[in-house]
Amino acid sequence: GLKDCVGMNSQARVLFVGYNADHTCVCVGTATGFAVFACDPLARRFGREFGRGVGIVEVLGRTNVAALVGGGADPLCPETRVALWDDRQARTVAEAECRTPVRAVRLLRDRLVVVTDMAVWIYSLPAFELVRRIATTNNPRGVCAVSCGERQLLVCLGDKPGQVRLEGLNVQLSRLLTVHESSVVCAALSADGSRLATASDKGTLIRVWATQTGASVGEVRRGSDHAMIYSISFWDGEQLQRQRQPPSLITLTSDKGTCHVFSLGDLGQVKAPTGANKQSSLSFAKGYLPKYFSSEWSFAQFAVPPERSVVCFGATRDTVIVVTVSGQYFKYVCETDSNGEYKPTSRTERNLLASVD
Repeated sequence: GLKDCVGMNSQARVLFVGYNADHTCVCVGTATGFAVFACDPLARRFGREFGRGVGIVEVLGRTNVAALVGGGADPLCPETRVALWDDRQARTVAEAECRTPVRAVRLLRDRLVVVTDMAVWIYSLPAFELVRRIATTNNPRGVCAVSCGERQLLVCLGDKPGQVRLEGLNVQLSRLLTVHESSVVCAALSADGSRLATASDKGTLIRVWATQTGASVGEVRRGSDHAMIYSISFWDGEQLQRQRQPPSLITLTSDKGTCHVFSLGDLGQVKAPTGANKQSSLSFAKGYLPKYFSSEWSFAQFAVPPERSVVCFGATRDTVIVVTVSGQYFKYVCETDSNGEYKPTSRTERNLLASVD
């Protein structure tokens, strides 16, 4: 999610936007409360007006249980505290206190993951007992992701810049991977936990890894100039998961105001039915030229607002949803045109803040 942002619209200031672990809901924290929406189709599920700020919201699947952290000028609770809120009971049912501000939260049915600057704290649920602490390198962005399928994994920063740590939450797995030469600013896990995607502060390459072995599956190229990657997400719908096939698509947003969609079929995985990634015309000389000339480029890209955003696929692989820090929701439906180009054919735009007030 994106925290402590400065979007202004009507009376509410957005402090946070983010998807929950299974991408079924988008959560919005404002200077006066929070709201949770079903992602696709968009529908407001629940929310509260406290008159005080909520800086992080993480809802558990499709339930009415959410983890809340205070934020803004008048926070609901200290930024060092995570409150587990049950909206049906309209009350806080448990709390966890940290020594330093909370940067991110991930919520699974039996685990709560809390990210601070230098550590990740894992609590058991519903007992709310601390079961593990993982030390990390400095992590002010709260880089962390979990998979919510049968194999529940956690990825967080490692011991030094360029490293990530993979840890099993319900399976035996512990692995330290060097994924980039510079600091990791974004990481994502597929729902089934089979694939990991990472981006560094250079923002040119997104690298994909097999979590079971730690081996590199390949890399895709956003562009040749530096960029800040805001968000990465896999498409691994229920059908792929039932067939135990790896994810077939990946999407991302960055400060370049462009959303990219890549096929992971070109990285030796399931072929995406919607097209293939573009390659440099000099890719035949792979092995003789710098990596730039043989990289896989996105097979689809389209303009989105350049402000910070989070992205995920919708109910189908042809639907991409982008939510910006100012509370704008965009739904893009893509199709392949007569020229074989895969591009959006429709765009739906909604202001989530209009539903918060």
